[in-house]
Amino acid sequence: MRGHRRKYLLAGGVVLAALGGLVYSGMREALVYFYTPTEVQAQAAALRGKALRVGGMVAAGSVHWEPQTLRLTFVLTDGQTQLPVRHTGTAPDLFQEGAGAVVEGTWVPEGYLRASTIMAKHSEEYRPPAHPETLAGKKALFQSLRPGETP
Repeated sequence: MRGHRRKYLLAGGVVLAALGGLVYSGMREALVYFYTPTEVQAQAAALRGKALRVGGMVAAGSVHWEPQTLRLTFVLTDGQTQLPVRHTGTAPDLFQEGAGAVVEGTWVPEGYLRASTIMAKHSEEYRPPAHPETLAGKKALFQSLRPGETP
């Protein structure tokens, strides 16, 4: 009976070790490190073909959109270095020139980042609308309508 227990414990240990190794290797391959455009340019040769996450500001005047091919090109900058980015697909609603963006993709030998995902940053500061039309004005408009009437 003692020999069977030892065999089961040994087999369980081997299974747990193999499972732990698979989890570790899967997580290691799935990790995407965050870089700035300056870091990407400095390590361009070492980063070729690797999955990257690059953050910065979308440079003014750099966004070019081709609606027929869904090709979006722009430049991401950290104030020191400019990094060209190419993406196929639509950009998020908050994506615009002068705004922050985080781009996930692959650095290619041709010298640009082939983006698979674009995440637009938004301001964490709330500002009420500057337009004079306020909630109180809209409420008064709807209260002045007759039942069934639309503005």
